[in-house]
Amino acid sequence: LFDQYLEGHLRFIDRVLQGVGEYVDILVFSDDMGYNDGPWVSPDTFNEIFKPRYQRMYDFVHEKSNCKVFLHSCGSIMEIIPGLIDAGLDILNPVQTNACNMDPVKLKKEFGKYLTFWGGGVDTRHVLPAKTPEEVKEDVKKRIDILGKDGGFVFAAIHNIQSDCPPENIIAMLEAAYEFGFYNN
Repeated sequence: LFDQYLEGHLRFIDRVLQGVGEYVDILVFSDDMGYNDGPWVSPDTFNEIFKPRYQRMYDFVHEKSNCKVFLHSCGSIMEIIPGLIDAGLDILNPVQTNACNMDPVKLKKEFGKYLTFWGGGVDTRHVLPAKTPEEVKEDVKKRIDILGKDGGFVFAAIHNIQSDCPPENIIAMLEAAYEFGFYNN
């Protein structure tokens, strides 16, 4: 069943790349593999069952285009990130640092030379809806300092901004991102 799904996915990717491959830089995949307290499969199961199929898919993208492979996977996936890197992943999103074992310092130290982190820029669960604008700015600056060190970071929130978020906190987040989030040439 997994192989049938993969073959269908490869046919679809091939058609997409034939149509727009020369015009796009990133191909986005979404496959949530984590709960708040850990991945939904063990690293052994991931490496045995999922990694070879991800690798085939990611290799296909890299062979057929100049696109980077972007994966959206919420949750605590620290334990399977090495397998994703081995499979050829280029960009990880949303970098859910409010999940268990997803410390941004550890993520950057262990995987920052292999991955671009696209997200993790502000905590949308505990900080953005609940703290003051100044605390939001501090959180954004801290995360940019960690994840943006030496490149490889695209500022984005950990997840979608919810309706209970005060507008002044959204403004504070954006102001901090503009103030602290640009790389020096």
